[in-house]
Amino acid sequence: MSLAPRLDIRQSQSLVMTPQLQQAIKLLALSNLEIEGFIAEEVERNPLLEASAAEDHDAPDREPVPEVRDERVAADELVAGTGSGDEPTLDVDYATESHQQDSVADGGSGMDGALSMTGASAGGAGGEDGPDLDAFADTSLSLADHLLAQAGPAIPHDDAFIAAHLIDQIDEAGYLTASLLDIANRLGVPLVRVEAVLATIQTFDPTGVGARDLSECLALQAKEADRYDPCMARLIDNLDLLARGELTRLKRMCDVDDEDMADMIRELRGYDPKPGCRYGGEPAQSVTPDLFVARTKAGWAIEINATTLPRVLVNRSYYTELSGGQQDKASKAWLSDCLASANWLVKALDQRQRTIIKVATEIVKQQEAFFLKGVAHLRPLTLRQVADAIEMHESTVSRVTSNKYVSCARGLYELKYFFTSAIQSADGGEAVSAQAVKSAIRALIDTEGAKILSDDTLVDLLNAKGFDIARRTVAKYREALGIGSSVQRRRAKALEGVR
Repeated sequence: MSLAPRLDIRQSQSLVMTPQLQQAIKLLALSNLEIEGFIAEEVERNPLLEASAAEDHDAPDREPVPEVRDERVAADELVAGTGSGDEPTLDVDYATESHQQDSVADGGSGMDGALSMTGASAGGAGGEDGPDLDAFADTSLSLADHLLAQAGPAIPHDDAFIAAHLIDQIDEAGYLTASLLDIANRLGVPLVRVEAVLATIQTFDPTGVGARDLSECLALQAKEADRYDPCMARLIDNLDLLARGELTRLKRMCDVDDEDMADMIRELRGYDPKPGCRYGGEPAQSVTPDLFVARTKAGWAIEINATTLPRVLVNRSYYTELSGGQQDKASKAWLSDCLASANWLVKALDQRQRTIIKVATEIVKQQEAFFLKGVAHLRPLTLRQVADAIEMHESTVSRVTSNKYVSCARGLYELKYFFTSAIQSADGGEAVSAQAVKSAIRALIDTEGAKILSDDTLVDLLNAKGFDIARRTVAKYREALGIGSSVQRRRAKALEGVR
């Protein structure tokens, strides 16, 4: 065999991820609010792009790039730009019923009240003149800043560095997470000095801050309330017995009767086990729906939330003005790139909406029983089933359903919620969704009353309902729902009976 160099011609195929295809894939995975931020960045970068509110249609000098209504392109082939022309418009009109929502508050008009915005707390309800709920958000300082402000006048100047170090070791719940001996060795000061500074910090607001464990936290709050007597001290020192519901043993240890024990337990319930969480926490973020689903006379109407999607425009007057002047070769190339990028962005955004509507339509079709009757009728569904039905790749469906929420008459749900594993029916019938099984478990436990149901009993009851499920699966689903075991629920019932 010759080892001399030579030239060969070979033919091969490879997938090249062009910048446009990468952008299209990225847009699919973004939520509407993230798209809004992305468009803002593109508008800042591209002088030919402008963004206006969704309801703003008066732009004399600017016209939107014509939407590509004659392309029914799968997201996987967005760059190819081929397809048929039977794609429906995004603003759906079913049998003269208006289904063009500009905000969450539009759900009641023209749809016979079918769309209830339960759980959808954002998206423009209230309009421009409505109250700005964000103005009521907590703007307080963090827990560390709050403690440092109190340490200024309370801690001697020589011990200020010790206080700052201790406060830095207090977590968000208000507990000291480091050993005092380690802190003393690290700072090179006597342990008694660190203990004295910590004792001062434990007098700060909120009461209980700086504690090293739950017992000390509750003890500090009991002392503040002047309820830290020997009986309460013994109760706090034996919280493990209280958690196990061993009330008889606790009454004997504390030397109290039933009435005094009930009073002490009520007192403990009034204390805050995590006092630091009152400060510096992140404000609750409302979820804005990306899609609206409503039942109409002609069927199901699905629409993208227009409030969170600015209308992207291309300023053609500005392009004409710039292209008509004297330019060098580099400037002309840059302007052409800006126009091509602007055109592509509008096309990609339009195709993104088409793809989302297409996927959501198939999900509603597959899960129609859920939208009509509730979670107990949720069917098993996989990404591949949807992908095969709409002739797209499974990864495309995964991107479309990521970080996107749909608002319907039953509330606000993430699109991923509708994809659940299958549980075989006990009678050999059609498989049921795991979410339906979880819903049945929760319903049984919520109505168990004084007779606590064990996992074995739950298995029998679920089998009677047609769910062929093992005990370990019941335990797994119960834990996923945040429901304790039968022993834990029995103890909780016993404690609730102490009044």
